[in-house]
Amino acid sequence: MQIFSNQYIRYGIFVVIGLFFGWLFFHSLSTVEGEENHSSAESKAEIWTCSMHPQIRMDKSGKCPICGMDLIPLSQNTSEGMDPDAIRFTKEAAQLANVMTSVVSKQKPIKEIRLYGKVQADERLLQSQVAYIPGRIEKLYINFTGESVQKGQTLALIYSPDLITAQQELLEAAKTKQSFPEIYEAAKEKLLQWKLTNQQIAAIENSKKVKTNIDVVSTSNGIVTARRVNNGDYVSQGSVLFEVSDLSRIWVMFDAYESDLQFLKNGNKMEFTIQAIPGSTFNGIISFIDPVIDPVNRVAKVRVEMSNQNQQLKPEMFATGFVKANLDQYQNKMVVPKTAVLWTGKRSIVYVKQAGDDPIFKIREIELGPMLGNSYVVIKGLTDGEEIVTQGAFSVDAAAQLEGKPSMMNSEGGTTSTGHQQGNETPVVKSIQKITISENAKKALEPIINEYVSLQSALASDDFSTSKKQLKNIKTALSKVNMSIFKGDAHNVWMQFEEQLSKSIKVMESAKDIENIRKHFLNLSVNYVSLVETFGPFSKKIYLLNCPMANNNKGGDWLSFSKEVKNPYYGKSMLTCGSIKKEY
Repeated sequence: MQIFSNQYIRYGIFVVIGLFFGWLFFHSLSTVEGEENHSSAESKAEIWTCSMHPQIRMDKSGKCPICGMDLIPLSQNTSEGMDPDAIRFTKEAAQLANVMTSVVSKQKPIKEIRLYGKVQADERLLQSQVAYIPGRIEKLYINFTGESVQKGQTLALIYSPDLITAQQELLEAAKTKQSFPEIYEAAKEKLLQWKLTNQQIAAIENSKKVKTNIDVVSTSNGIVTARRVNNGDYVSQGSVLFEVSDLSRIWVMFDAYESDLQFLKNGNKMEFTIQAIPGSTFNGIISFIDPVIDPVNRVAKVRVEMSNQNQQLKPEMFATGFVKANLDQYQNKMVVPKTAVLWTGKRSIVYVKQAGDDPIFKIREIELGPMLGNSYVVIKGLTDGEEIVTQGAFSVDAAAQLEGKPSMMNSEGGTTSTGHQQGNETPVVKSIQKITISENAKKALEPIINEYVSLQSALASDDFSTSKKQLKNIKTALSKVNMSIFKGDAHNVWMQFEEQLSKSIKVMESAKDIENIRKHFLNLSVNYVSLVETFGPFSKKIYLLNCPMANNNKGGDWLSFSKEVKNPYYGKSMLTCGSIKKEY
């Protein structure tokens, strides 16, 4: 107790106790702050949003309450030294967004071209059976088309007064053929020219009787494909009685679009199937490619010649052909999956994974070559060994748009947009790439297209009131589309179309006259053309038409169910100004 009676010792003990409690308090506070900061950073990294509705902020993954599409993670943490234009995902977020990558490499590009066509008779084996002498058809031995005939078979019997006269001349000349052989030979030659045989002529001479009828015999083997005469018909010299096709060899004629012609050559092997003969595969060689493009269908004919001794292949059967063409001009080029490429109409982009284990991606513009089924040849923009996003590229791009970084729709970064805007025009959604959607989704879009075509028809008829009505109909049709039937990338793309079409309709509804509607109809049509090219084909055949004088002579497109040109930009003043550009 004497120790504590010393005031210096007491003061020392108090100081030690104070320091202990101070350390205990401040250490606990810093620990709590550290835990709070860690918890805050953790929660900050787990914010989920919608690529189409960035105002949505959720603390866990799920569906957007507005459009129903999958939420994507909004990464708010950055890595030191990371490229400012790159987009960073956590590994968990990349898995949830189904982002997958693969390493690109040089490959031998082989393009598979699919062609459609029909079986046809070999034109070189077609024969017309004609009457070599004028007269009357006494009897037909071939009475229907499709009947088989053999060379030398009697096809018909002709009564001919000219033949009677010629035979009488022959018999008279035969009496003096020793004295006047030239007259005899001339009479005989006349009958030979009428296709009487030497045996027939000799029989006439020996019997000294004039035949009133002559047989018409087949000059080839084949199938009768047309009958031109009936019993009792009078025919002149050279009249066609029958058409006979020799089907022992046939042609299979395929339609090749002009974009595919560069990959087709004479001598290419072709494998094809016949719709009427399931389970069988045929092989042939391309023997001819039509040098002229059909101006209506924009195709050239590609011919494969086939032996058909068993008559298995019949004219007009439908055929589907496959050609695997080696692209020699694109040897040692990169080949990437189709799903890796985002296409904006003018720009083709991919997302390249940056070095390291973390899923950090940066946009890269590339130059595409031909499409190889489910992949593309890359001419420029990628090097061997680079790793790119091959699945979920659209989710990566959506995250880049939300963070204001360079993206598919905005190459410079900053405020994002789903289109471009010029003057007072509404934005245009450009086609990203061909996207397959369900039949239910296509049926949901058809009313929107139908109402648009009705609007186009009203504008062509200068009908302002009906045009205003059709704008409301389009608006109603848009509101009835169930967005949940669009899956994956298709959902995001449809949201862009729905947004821009609605904006176009809203602008056009305020128009005070038909000319103002026509002014904005140009942008509406661009969006519709992009929609049809992205999600088509649909159940109805759709034609893309163009007026070169619309839009201040820059040209204007529109869609129609008819080939008939009815110009919506000028109406009755220039109703037929335009032409068909494409058929869907």
